Amino acid sequence: MKTRLFLTFISLISFSFSLFSQTYITNVTIVDVEEQRLIPHQTIGIKNGLIIAIQHDKKTIIPDNANVINGNGKYVVPGLTDAHIHFFQNGGLYARPDAIDLRNEMPYHKEINLSHQNMDNVLRRYLQNGITNVIDVGSSVNFLKRRKSFKDKEYSPSIYMTGPLLTTYEPAVYKDLKDDKPFSLVKTVDDGIKMVQEQLPYHPDFIKIWYIASRDGMEIEASARKNLPIIKAIIEEAHKNKLKVAVHATERTTAQLAVENGCDFLVHSIEDEILKDDFVQLLKRNKTIICPTLIVQDGYVKTFGQKLDFSNDELLKSDPYQLGSLLDLKHVSDTLLVNRYKKSASSKKNVARFRKSDSIKMINLKILSDADVLIATGTDAGNIGTLHASSYLAELKAMQKSGMSTWQIIRASTINGAKILNKENEFGTVSIGKKANLVMLNENPIENIENITTIYRVINKGAIFNPAKLIEDTPSDLAQRQLNAYNLRNIDAFLEPYAEDVEVYTYPDTLRYKGKETMRKRYSKMFEVAVGLHCELKERIVQGNIVIDKERVTFKDKVVETVAIYHIENNKISKVYFID
Repeated sequence: MKTRLFLTFISLISFSFSLFSQTYITNVTIVDVEEQRLIPHQTIGIKNGLIIAIQHDKKTIIPDNANVINGNGKYVVPGLTDAHIHFFQNGGLYARPDAIDLRNEMPYHKEINLSHQNMDNVLRRYLQNGITNVIDVGSSVNFLKRRKSFKDKEYSPSIYMTGPLLTTYEPAVYKDLKDDKPFSLVKTVDDGIKMVQEQLPYHPDFIKIWYIASRDGMEIEASARKNLPIIKAIIEEAHKNKLKVAVHATERTTAQLAVENGCDFLVHSIEDEILKDDFVQLLKRNKTIICPTLIVQDGYVKTFGQKLDFSNDELLKSDPYQLGSLLDLKHVSDTLLVNRYKKSASSKKNVARFRKSDSIKMINLKILSDADVLIATGTDAGNIGTLHASSYLAELKAMQKSGMSTWQIIRASTINGAKILNKENEFGTVSIGKKANLVMLNENPIENIENITTIYRVINKGAIFNPAKLIEDTPSDLAQRQLNAYNLRNIDAFLEPYAEDVEVYTYPDTLRYKGKETMRKRYSKMFEVAVGLHCELKERIVQGNIVIDKERVTFKDKVVETVAIYHIENNKISKVYFID
């Protein structure tokens, strides 16, 4: 009772100084993730990037000079956290040369350079999807240096980051990358201590261990125990320097050894066996947080098996070029390699193995969530097929499929993400004194988890953003989006970049047809009957609002080369000219 009176008193004090508030969100429903309830008819006061007041709408007096957002019919959730991403990976086909070596198609230094060039765009995409906090659980020294430049950018989510992964196994393709290396090979206890100390000058938020067993030819148990002194030394050195430790451990053995020796954060599901109660209780006693990353394996399998499918939301909000690259296996020059990967991904043996590990992950997540083990939402974005920001909803839906309730998923995506780094007093709930990192939704996310994408406004560091304007489509973006949807035979996503009255010509001036509905009829029929349909972009020229694509279209055993000229007006493709 005393606490409630105190909070009411603080709220009244806050509103008595409302003259100085910058922003009010009025008559909105707050999604209370701690008490698991909806609180309607609330007004939220924001000043200097903080929530300064929350009060019933009828009791609020708003000064004339305040910035007011009408929240009628809308819902406010805390800004979301993606607790597992990698900036050094782009999410496209060329992101992991240790998984599929296509360096002849895309030299890896170009891929690394692209990841640096795209960081601004990637951050904008996260915010566009309501994600106001990202945790990079395996980065590089160069990215540790770069994050400082985004600290005061209002469009940038808050970035929490480790340096290179400390590991007893390092893929050969990542050697000799200097400050761009994502891995540091640890051979001895002294190496582990030294490599923690080497990261300290760059102020990482935590330390990450890649606990890989059996790559040395030994059985998992023996391999894990052989390397345990190194793992233990890294954890102890990190804790000595007041840094938490995240561990990649996908086997029950490696996960248990890591937790028993002080690991704070498990960044994947255990996928080799169903968890028993002694392990569950160990996690609870140690207050270890686990990030299940359910969808990342599927991204690889669907890409290598050439069975990709994306929702309309993903096709709209993904980086169109990285998404498009996932379809490149249809035309890369090394057909023997491609066929080998496709065959492997589709083999009965591997399909059964993938299904088994997926089933185990789902069962284990249900066991853990029912036991109130702390679960945090993370995608492992940046890996092949798991695109930055836009993959978040797929992860939420997978968590729901495991049996987690909507409230549990929302908590995992907000307050539990804050708890990873002891930031729960700074963000993760809609509360007085916390950061004004908020997402306004048009629909109730508790009724349907997909409503988390119905974003009206995002408030980050106190600044208000219309998500549609966070990233301005370029003419090239529009051309690429329709190309991606064409190759995926998604008629709605294909038509989305086009104007309602689009005109399609045979060059130079013969009108073929006009209007999006006519286009729908023509392409819908083709998408239904086409066998082996694929369009390869050979070359693109952009001149102002005109995009010229040289394309090679495969249909059955027929190959046609053509040129398409796209004219863009008012952010839509208004005219198309084909040169056959």
